Amino acid sequence: MALLGAGALYAALPSTLLVAGSRWLLAVLVLLLLIPAEVSHHRGNHALNQIIGYILNGLVTLAMIASLALLIDALPEHRVSPPELLRSAAALWITNILIFASWYWRLDAGGPHERARTKGHTDGAFFFPQMTMDPAAKRAAGEHDWEPNFVDYLFLAFNTSTALSPTDVPVLSRWAKGLMMIQASISLVVIVLLAARAVNIL
Repeated sequence: MALLGAGALYAALPSTLLVAGSRWLLAVLVLLLLIPAEVSHHRGNHALNQIIGYILNGLVTLAMIASLALLIDALPEHRVSPPELLRSAAALWITNILIFASWYWRLDAGGPHERARTKGHTDGAFFFPQMTMDPAAKRAAGEHDWEPNFVDYLFLAFNTSTALSPTDVPVLSRWAKGLMMIQASISLVVIVLLAARAVNIL
């Protein structure tokens, strides 16, 4: 659903910011790849599901970065009107959150399938607050078998895009630190450069 949402946000961009000029190309590609991903998941072929997931995430990430580059390129020549610029900046900022939440969800501790195989989440690239709780306190709170789901990673990605840094979830692995730096950099470009430019024009 997050990737379909990213595809819909991409389709809402002005035509000058679309890669290959097709408004619904990304959403159609996402939908076509989601079908074999779901089939492989239900058949228990989790390795294939992960590979398709990486391709999906990669496609949406590349499309977002390409549109951001086109938007930056369009700024000096005023090819995008101020209202379109604000809408585009908002769409790219939300897409940034959705796609990086998807990356964190898919990569942390071997992915959702591997996390589901273990009882409780005790090890991973991110140190969630629930992982610091005393076992007795966890049982009392009904969190003894807690593991992060997509909403937890969405919250992490949202905080990274707004605060431009981790907040309540420390980052432990190098790959996660690298991804968070990329996400924060994209958010910084969108918020500081593009939104500020649009407000000044208005």
